Amino acid sequence: MVGFKASDVPPTATVKFLGAGTAACIADLITFPLDTAKVRLQIQGERQGPMQAAASAQYRGVLGTILTMVRTEGPRSLYSGLVAGLQRQMSFASVRIGLYDSVKQFYTKGSEHAGIGSRLLAGSTTGALAVAVAQPTDVVKVRFQAQARAGAGRRYQSTVEAYRTIAREEGFRGLWKGTAPNVARNAIVNCAELVTYDLIKDTLLKAHLMTDDLPCHFTSAFGAGFCTTVIASPVDVVKTRYMNSALGQYSSAGHCALTMLQKEGPRAFYKGFMPSFLRLGSWNVVMFVTYEQLKRALMAACASREAPF
Repeated sequence: MVGFKASDVPPTATVKFLGAGTAACIADLITFPLDTAKVRLQIQGERQGPMQAAASAQYRGVLGTILTMVRTEGPRSLYSGLVAGLQRQMSFASVRIGLYDSVKQFYTKGSEHAGIGSRLLAGSTTGALAVAVAQPTDVVKVRFQAQARAGAGRRYQSTVEAYRTIAREEGFRGLWKGTAPNVARNAIVNCAELVTYDLIKDTLLKAHLMTDDLPCHFTSAFGAGFCTTVIASPVDVVKTRYMNSALGQYSSAGHCALTMLQKEGPRAFYKGFMPSFLRLGSWNVVMFVTYEQLKRALMAACASREAPF
């Protein structure tokens, strides 16, 4: 057995809730530069046609984007929006990941044999619920990541200022901008991510190919990351463009998607695919491995406190 030994007592909902938020924050700290590079690549060329965008592209590839940002804006630019990102994960991942098993049990009425339908319903429910809780933090995070650190293009100086400025200039609705595409994205992401992880892990364990420890968690998380990127990338690009857009630039998320298709072609929906995969793949691996270990560590701590001397 690698890592903490699995507890005989299943982790409680509270342990899952706290463990998911903490694990997601750790994963964000490690993979945030890849997420920032993804955002920069996704918004690149949104005000140009495909030919002009290709000719004037500032960022080329994951490594090129990161190196360009470090050279022109400094290393700290890679972590622009980190505070909002951690706020988002603590509220967002706690709900969408931490409550997944509880909601799945609700849909299966307590049965241990959950079908694919129940898993998809649970993933969609917690994904949508998480957006309802954490949407303002996502808006601020995306805008911080999209802006250059220096020059006239810098819109916000701090996280608190960003919340205040958006609320003042765009109203309450500004903080919830892009909720519809974000609900769609996170319902898809949650289903692809959690359900795929769930299914791969169950298959590996039932076929006795692996035991319930780190290698199994790593393999399941990597597979979930790849599937999620392929399925969710188009919605993710539209969400990023729409949330980062100036007031009045797009009338709706659908208008944003249609404008992208007309100006840049279908390939625009997979802009930033490689950083998305690198980020989601690595994020899933770090998050799920950490989450599984945190659940076991927390349950072991609870058991040791309750054990008689």
